[in-house]
Amino acid sequence: MTKILMVCLGNICRSPLAHGILESKLPSDKFEIDSAGTGDYHIGKLPDHRSIATAKANGIDISSQRCRQFQQSDFDVYDIIYVMDHSNYDNVVTLARDADDVSKVKLILEDVASADSLEVPDPYWGGAEDFNKVYALLDYACDKIAVKLTQ
Repeated sequence: MTKILMVCLGNICRSPLAHGILESKLPSDKFEIDSAGTGDYHIGKLPDHRSIATAKANGIDISSQRCRQFQQSDFDVYDIIYVMDHSNYDNVVTLARDADDVSKVKLILEDVASADSLEVPDPYWGGAEDFNKVYALLDYACDKIAVKLTQ
């Protein structure tokens, strides 16, 4: 089974969406998806209500997810670690023990040729429109990832 971890700062906006979106696109008997944050601000809490609403509007339920902080031991558990931006990348790679750990970490938009930027913007300080844009960006990226992983 391939295990994939989605990581953002607080694990309440972007990574829960990415977690739910990719999970909806891959067979659960072959892939396990989870999410975490680099910060410890929201441990044990639900994703942001706007992320839950945005996912629900797109037919995905992320309301059972709980926020957790990325741990060095995640390198032992996950095969691929997708981060949302360069800051997340730096924070995760700082905990890496060796080149093998580092090789697991990728920007989620790395393989999306049409992306204007390699960073998924944080919608936390924005409104519903910002969450919808992030959803669309992650949905497109997860389509590409799902195709790549299932070929």
